[in-house]
Order: sequence, then C-alpha cells, then structure tokens
Amino acid sequence: MGSTKRTTIRLTDERQQLLDRGKEIIAAGPGDDPPNSDVIDAALTHLIESQENFEDARTKLDPTTVKQFNTSVVSLQYRTSVESRWR
Repeated sequence: MGSTKRTTIRLTDERQQLLDRGKEIIAAGPGDDPPNSDVIDAALTHLIESQENFEDARTKLDPTTVKQFNTSVVSLQYRTSVESRWR
C-alpha cells in the first residue's frame, strides 16, 4: 500500500470564490455540493487537456483563430520575429 501525499490549502477569499465557481460548473445539479478535491481534479484535467488542444490546434488552424481561445492560464503565442535561443 502506497503512501498518500496530503497538503493543506490556504483558502483565501479569492481562492474560496474560485472553488465555489468551480463547484457550480461541475455540480450534477442545484443541490449537489462536490468536494474541493473534485474541483481541483477537474481543473487540473482541464488544464492538461487545454494545453494538448492548443498544441493540436497549432497544426490545424491559423494563429488568429487559435488566439481567440487564449486564457490567463493557457495561451498560444506566435512571434513575428526570429530570436536566437543561444543567448
């Protein structure tokens, strides 16, 4: 049996508001109150899938279309200049 890592998350007012909004999104109905762990799992899954979708979209869509779906967390940036990675 493996050990489980546990952590305590400080719930600032802003973080609690985000969790409450997340609960509304994943709730099965008006009376459902999913645990914070379900909200966090859903958010992490969404983050990973969004990144994969951006990478897939990069090869199929033009930059202007893809950039419409940028968020403050995940975005795809296009550069108009060539920059050296050596320095």
